[in-house]
Amino acid sequence: MGFLDVARERVLVYDGGFGTYMQAQALTADDFGGEALEGCNEMLVLTRPDLVAKMHDDYFAVGVDVVETATFGAFAIPLAEYDAGDQAHEINIAAARIAREVADRHSTPDHPRFVAGSIGPGTKMPTLGHIPFAELRDAYEIQCRGLLEGGVDVLLIETQYDLLGAKAAIIAARRAMAATGVEVPLQVQVTIEATGRMLVGTEIGAALTTLDAMDVDVIGINCATGPAEMNEHLRHLSQHSVRPISVLPNAGMPSVVDGEMHYDLTPTSSPSTTPGSSPSWGSTSSAGAAAPPPSTCGRWSSASAGSSPRLATPSTTRAWPPSTPTCPTTSRRRSSSWASAPTPTVRRSSARRCSMPTGTPRSPWRSSR
Repeated sequence: MGFLDVARERVLVYDGGFGTYMQAQALTADDFGGEALEGCNEMLVLTRPDLVAKMHDDYFAVGVDVVETATFGAFAIPLAEYDAGDQAHEINIAAARIAREVADRHSTPDHPRFVAGSIGPGTKMPTLGHIPFAELRDAYEIQCRGLLEGGVDVLLIETQYDLLGAKAAIIAARRAMAATGVEVPLQVQVTIEATGRMLVGTEIGAALTTLDAMDVDVIGINCATGPAEMNEHLRHLSQHSVRPISVLPNAGMPSVVDGEMHYDLTPTSSPSTTPGSSPSWGSTSSAGAAAPPPSTCGRWSSASAGSSPRLATPSTTRAWPPSTPTCPTTSRRRSSSWASAPTPTVRRSSARRCSMPTGTPRSPWRSSR
């Protein structure tokens, strides 16, 4: 059975504590390949593949269904901060192969295990004019090719705080699938801040409309807040999305304690805060996106055992997607059309008016993922 087949039958539990897991290992500059690369967790798939494999092993051992590759920032834009942008393809192939090998070792006929190719937002937002759309799209395409060649089961475009960045990743993923001849599901997740909106001001309804029109397979939210704060956003998705939805929250609201990121949700936290435990959500996946150790994911896995997703039925009739299966726009195989799609035009005049100053710091997500 494929990833989507299993996802429709039961709630899937993801890992997602890559950055936090590595921060707990007391790594030195030598582990990263030198002082210039220290802190670039994605490099560990080349310098410490044994440690990355152990991480995947630890999460599978407690019962998770899906592990994410160690590639959240493994594309040219964030890697360029470490002068490693030209290693993006190599890193993604290596990361996918490590996860694939561990997943295959843990898989059984009754409990298949899957690998999600993690694709993060990077450190520059096209909506604010930090980077041209085409440059971001092309960087994502190199990453996606590496993940597909390494053997992932699903491409997970996650933690997107700019819808234009999410579009770039989706188009890149379809181009990569067309180029490699490998087609996998697309799971796309935005991140909603404590303000109730994405970082650039988009609310969940607009995000759903945009992503639904791009014909992705799973739509969801992750990071930024803990499970409790996601209730209303997930309620909207469960009431209006015609596609499976996912929720991968933080292990509680993050805070900085003694200079390090801290998350309050513990393995003994009430199951009522477990993502997917609320019947109103209708989610198809459950996990912690940033920070939960294997012990927490193990508890969530036990809490979700045997539960089936309640696939949402929209309360209103919508024009998209078309209901007739004969309409060409409903075809799942759209790689070629997306590959030839023209590059969207970014309105630079408006972007400059609200752009951040040059030399903005690295994305806060890098510390937690």
